[in-house]
Amino acid sequence: LLSQFDPDNTGYISTDKFRSLLQRHGSELDPHKLEVLLALADSNSEGRICYQDFVNLMSNKRSNSFRQAILQGNRRLCSKALLEETGLSLSQRLIRHVAYETLPREIDRKWYYDSYTCCPPPWFMITITIVAFFLYNGVVLDRFVLQVSHPLYLKNALLYHPQLRAQAWRYLTYIFMHAGIEHLGLNVVLQLLVGVPLEMVHGAARISFVYVAGVVAGSLAVSVADMRAPVVGSSGGVYALVSAHLANIVMNWSGMKCQFKLLRMAVALICMSFEFGRAVWLRFHPSAYPPCPHPSFMAHLGGVMVGITLGVIILRNYEQRLQDQTLWWIFLSIYVIFVLFAIFWNIFAYSLLDLKLPPPP
Repeated sequence: LLSQFDPDNTGYISTDKFRSLLQRHGSELDPHKLEVLLALADSNSEGRICYQDFVNLMSNKRSNSFRQAILQGNRRLCSKALLEETGLSLSQRLIRHVAYETLPREIDRKWYYDSYTCCPPPWFMITITIVAFFLYNGVVLDRFVLQVSHPLYLKNALLYHPQLRAQAWRYLTYIFMHAGIEHLGLNVVLQLLVGVPLEMVHGAARISFVYVAGVVAGSLAVSVADMRAPVVGSSGGVYALVSAHLANIVMNWSGMKCQFKLLRMAVALICMSFEFGRAVWLRFHPSAYPPCPHPSFMAHLGGVMVGITLGVIILRNYEQRLQDQTLWWIFLSIYVIFVLFAIFWNIFAYSLLDLKLPPPP
């Protein structure tokens, strides 16, 4: 095929030959792929098509140059939208729903709908939810939630405590504990309703990065801004995902075709505000174990900052190489600088400020 349409072996096919190829074999192609191929031909102003772009499309791979060729084209995809298709099975309707919930461009939604195979499934968010929220509390401690008034609340190896900040695992494992059933419940609901669809679209690697970055930023933010308080709960990771998703919807408002998007945003913001307000109230409420205060709320803010920076870039660049995104490197550099600053802060600032920390549990 390459030798027939590219006899000089340049790596390109003329648009005329490309269109004739589509006319000849278009009936054999998936309608969505044919539509994208026609858009690729019509968007090209140089009179030639990169053969590798054609191969990428047929093998369900996309390069940044290919996507840019489509998005910069003058031809709008004018055939029936994915939302208008009928006769879909339950699983197909679910995949279509997820596409419209998370992706702002019709061409991306069609691409995702055609290529998604549920292999692998969204294992990361489900695993984190089961392990972090139930396994440790339910099996090891024989109770699913530890209230802040429970005698075992501070006496475990998971939560972050300022006196034990040298134990590095605590900056991550504090997500395994929750201060009350309402704390656990809201985090579970937001994490599953938002995190699972995002992982279905963007994959476990990207979503786990946003989640873990939010978790680490949350505990480090506490160690810098609320130095005497412990931390529990997965709000740092959850807020990173939710804030990234909401910011992506706001930035692409006209392209997002999800039903009741305004209502859904309002519900998510109300849930987040309620949980954050509860955390602020609890932080300044008299502690059941003085002089150690109740858990800090700064982890929520650390997660939000990760979500509206790194998270937005990851969700905006569907299936594209982040290495090519300048803004990604800027925000990643800022995040790394903050982490390094917080590490040095934890090493030196506590002794220099001569803080009176609560005794270790």
